Amino acid sequence: MFGNVFRNRTVLVTGHTGFKGSWLCIWLNELGADVVGYALAPYTQRDNFVVAGLKDKIAHVIGDVRDFRKLNLVFEEYQPQIVFHLAAQTIVRKSYANPKETYDINVGGTVNVLECCRLSDSVKTIINVTSDKCYENKEWIWGYRENDSVGGYDPYSSSKGCSELVTSGYRNSCFNLNYFEKHRKSLSSGRAGNAIGGGDWQKARIIPDCIKALENNKVVEIRNPYAVRPWQHVLEPLGGYLLLASKMYREPGKFCGAWNFGPGDDSVVSVSKIVDMVTFNWGSGSWIDISDRNEPHEAKLLSLNIAKAKSYLKWHPAWDVEKAIKITVDWYKNYQQTNVYKLCLSQIEEYCEDFSAVGSSDKQSVDSCV
Repeated sequence: MFGNVFRNRTVLVTGHTGFKGSWLCIWLNELGADVVGYALAPYTQRDNFVVAGLKDKIAHVIGDVRDFRKLNLVFEEYQPQIVFHLAAQTIVRKSYANPKETYDINVGGTVNVLECCRLSDSVKTIINVTSDKCYENKEWIWGYRENDSVGGYDPYSSSKGCSELVTSGYRNSCFNLNYFEKHRKSLSSGRAGNAIGGGDWQKARIIPDCIKALENNKVVEIRNPYAVRPWQHVLEPLGGYLLLASKMYREPGKFCGAWNFGPGDDSVVSVSKIVDMVTFNWGSGSWIDISDRNEPHEAKLLSLNIAKAKSYLKWHPAWDVEKAIKITVDWYKNYQQTNVYKLCLSQIEEYCEDFSAVGSSDKQSVDSCV
């Protein structure tokens, strides 16, 4: 699946202490990469990064992507060949309260990372991870394609649209394929749906909100129960990013661009259905609607068209939303009494097996995934 591209290569992950970043670092570590992480300190002491003991398994640097000088020193010291940029302010509601901070991190931070890549002689492959919310959301029933307009109503969504524009600008001007022999760099962006999985404790996210309530035998409070989103386990888009990076590294001129990594149509469901599945897998629990018409605007409907990734990368979703919820709840049920790194690894291995089974016509094996 990845062709040993990451083995013995230095891979920089910004945002490595975060939810998606921590899972990506575990996977890269198992693939034999020399992983370097650059991010703020973990959000809580229960975050996946902390409980999985990642601090002792990778090069761990605490820093802010808004600090260009410190970030560039990391590039100079570690000389990464592959860069995954995941560091971001990721909460829609927080972006209303702190719009400047959101733009500074999500737009200015992207500029800093790409500028460090431009100045680096070692960097070959760069993936900027944005969001499905980067699109100008018209709330239509069909999925957005990579060539649809970017935009965003709220500061978070808008900042991700801006990050896409920054990426496009750097790709066209600094990393133009017509001058590839001069710069030797390939740049893409990855747009994913609502990623769920173990080890996420951020505020104003439905899975952490559910688990916090269920652990304390409280009713789950839902602000937006009938909003429809594309739900997927975090390993789905991460597998897509890794597959994309491996192909970019081998054929840099063929795969640079924007890519959607979303779930199948059957996993585009309402928030209330997600909560019902969580409580079912937990074995107890109930929820109430606390929606308020005066709450800040959030989109009611959003989905992604993933035909490009399916066709050109041979990537495909392996888990439907029911399996994604089951795997996620299993993590939260077990993280306090087991080796979390091994728990994450077992889930990665299970994902690889199922990905291989879905794509069996491609003769892919589990060993090629991990």
